[in-house]
Amino acid sequence: MAKHTGNDNLKKHAVFIYSEEQLGYKFSENHPFNQKRLVLTLDLLREMNALSEEDIVKPRIATDDELLLAHDARYINIVKKASLGLVTSAQTESFGIGTEDTPIFPNMHEASARLVGGTLTAVDYVMENKASHALNLGGGLHHGFHGRASGFCIYNDSSVAIKYIQQKYKARVLYIDTDAHHGDGVQWSFYEDPDVCTISIHETGRYLFPGTGSVSERGSGPGYGTSFNLPIDAFTEDESFLDLYMTAFREIAAHFKPDVIISQNGADAHYLDPLTHLYGTMKIYQEIPKLAHQLAHEFCDGKWIAVGGGGYDIWRVVPRAWSLLWMEMNNIATPQGSLPKNWLEKWQPDSPVTLIPTWMDPENLYEPIPRKEEITEKNKQMLNKVLYSIRSH
Repeated sequence: MAKHTGNDNLKKHAVFIYSEEQLGYKFSENHPFNQKRLVLTLDLLREMNALSEEDIVKPRIATDDELLLAHDARYINIVKKASLGLVTSAQTESFGIGTEDTPIFPNMHEASARLVGGTLTAVDYVMENKASHALNLGGGLHHGFHGRASGFCIYNDSSVAIKYIQQKYKARVLYIDTDAHHGDGVQWSFYEDPDVCTISIHETGRYLFPGTGSVSERGSGPGYGTSFNLPIDAFTEDESFLDLYMTAFREIAAHFKPDVIISQNGADAHYLDPLTHLYGTMKIYQEIPKLAHQLAHEFCDGKWIAVGGGGYDIWRVVPRAWSLLWMEMNNIATPQGSLPKNWLEKWQPDSPVTLIPTWMDPENLYEPIPRKEEITEKNKQMLNKVLYSIRSH
């Protein structure tokens, strides 16, 4: 169960935004974006006694006015029509829906608006001091654009939430994205905004969708210097990933001085993820939330909103990674050893792969990388380029 400290005036330590209705965001039975990972994570946390019913808050549905903070009215209208089967794929493809990546499904407007509403619910809990931290694993749909869906993302909950924070709470936002895919939709939404800083650490776009996120994308106009991209090489391992993440996040936070941190926690930088080429293990998912938590307390009076994102090995990777995130939010020590026996026995019959029975990965998860030194050095040179502007001030 989440710990609540005695000196926080009845403010909850962290809230977990969830309802079964979030599972309605479903493209098809065999689409890689599978919200069953939410059920698996929730069940794992309950088996660990790390989540109680009092910690769970139901998401609301974002209103059209809220969606308009980051999306075009014509686009929202097309999504609504597609939800009801009133348009063909030929009419919607220029809006990015009805494609192979983002097919049309019944009630897609309502399902997508609910994921956005979950992140807005998280925002209000944190910004109104009802909780220090809030987690909406149903969110993190960072590829959604102003007038177009992309990469499994219809509405961009983080972009809406950041605009919402700016309008309602007048706060400076630091958005950090550790998904293996570039956080393009969020970056472009705030590319000219000096009061929003975006950091994305991702596999280089030379090999991976969406192909953007180079070091040279730094913001423009008044927002120049508030967009930071760390495109890492394919086959990057834990040590190099964490070195870049720790150094960049800390230095950029100290430079930008945010009022609130939003972290996107895609779990697809793991070696077992079927859509990416990075060689992370569960060690990175143990460390990523630790630093976010620390910096939120250091710079933002604890204000930290976390969302989900990618993660396509829903059996062996995502439930462990996202459980570690929630435990860190609640100061619950990282569990050692085996996953709960009940959880393993319950889900193994459904899993097409053998579940990993321990919290950390086995030592011999993959063969040693022959280019390790070269990759590490290349990543380090890239990091120095990215941080040069703030270090030279």
